[in-house]
Amino acid sequence: MTANAVSRDVLQAFAERLRAAQMQRSPLRITGHGSKNFYGEAPAGEPLSTLALNGVTAYEPSELFVSVLAGTPLVEVEALLAQHRQRLAFEPPRFGGKGTVGGMVAAGLSGPARAALGSVRDHLLGAVLINGRGELLSFGGTVMKNVAGFDVSRALAGSMGQLGLITEVTLKVLPLPAAVATLRFDLSQPDALKALNSWGGQPLPIEASAWWDGALLLRLAGAEAAVGSARRKLGGDVIPPDLAEPFWTGLRDQTDEFFIGAERAVANGARLWRLSLPSTAPELKLRGEQLIEWGGAQRWVVTPMEPAAVRDAAAGAGGHATLFRALDKSPGAFAPLSPPLAAIHRRLKASFDPHGVFNPGRLYPTL
Repeated sequence: MTANAVSRDVLQAFAERLRAAQMQRSPLRITGHGSKNFYGEAPAGEPLSTLALNGVTAYEPSELFVSVLAGTPLVEVEALLAQHRQRLAFEPPRFGGKGTVGGMVAAGLSGPARAALGSVRDHLLGAVLINGRGELLSFGGTVMKNVAGFDVSRALAGSMGQLGLITEVTLKVLPLPAAVATLRFDLSQPDALKALNSWGGQPLPIEASAWWDGALLLRLAGAEAAVGSARRKLGGDVIPPDLAEPFWTGLRDQTDEFFIGAERAVANGARLWRLSLPSTAPELKLRGEQLIEWGGAQRWVVTPMEPAAVRDAAAGAGGHATLFRALDKSPGAFAPLSPPLAAIHRRLKASFDPHGVFNPGRLYPTL
């Protein structure tokens, strides 16, 4: 992948803007439509819009990859892939259609199928970015690497734009499944976690799961025979596609009933947490509502509890907690880093952005 498909004038304008910001020590806030301004620490700096970087630069359905400019809306990319019965299998949230490809990579958020099919990072084949010196750098390619070495492009996933201005990315795409079915089970949270871990050790085509308010939903996807066999083996109630699809879409885009209620609670002073835990972790006795995804590995909690109590509970179960939405993020959006990890973050930031131009403090206040 190269950046030749991007207008040289556009790239030159970005590089000049970045060099000027470097000389003036003037921080820049990389933005698309601002759909994820709520995520992470508060945005700071002069806005630098990626929306001029729009379009698909390469797409080879038979080779299962697509190269896209950073300001391109996700919905446009997915519409193109759907014409060839393909998809972004990690199901990134689209936030009302405003989410862009660059923001998707920078935030590193994945949807319901993440546990089965991988994260944004797992599907990122290559990237082009402009660093804090105004240099255009290209990493990766159009195929999955099978050699030793660290693929720098993957470090961009979840970096919150702190390493550089992403101009273009290449992503792995996958075919749509031949068959899909959604099953519903009435289970308590402990029983749901036990069932999910039991099923996770079996050769079942479980692509997504979600537990909330006493109900566990499973999405099966794959070959007709595999889905049919799993339906018979697992039992449960089959949810009609016209009801199941809106549910999974709402879960992916964080627009379903749980998240709507969470936003109301946040407006009244509660906090929405995203907990990353071992799937085998038991039920956490936290006050408030919980929604569980990824076979038990991702747990959403909306609660008025003190941040330290939530983070201690997550750490005690072998994971960590991210303050996803809140009116007050003074406790820190992301879990504190250990000294060795903090040192790695600082060195990586200094290597790509030595003058601290990009998205200062967006991951951690000291970065």
